[in-house]
Amino acid sequence: MKNTLRNTLIALSFFSGSAFAADQGSAGGGSLLLSLFIGFFALIVVFQLVPATIMLIGIIKGLAGKSSKEVKSSH
Repeated sequence: MKNTLRNTLIALSFFSGSAFAADQGSAGGGSLLLSLFIGFFALIVVFQLVPATIMLIGIIKGLAGKSSKEVKSSH
């Protein structure tokens, strides 16, 4: 498994070298409107992660915490 992962990473780095050396002359810079559009959706994702993280922490505390009430049988 380690050899397969190592060989895959070597092959990816070897064959992607020409992509990193490509000329950036033909690439468009993008407009301000496109940047605002992408930034808006990035903010939506960030603002959704905050309550999700708080809820996950609460769930973990609830599962890991000790219950204050114990069920007693009436026998």
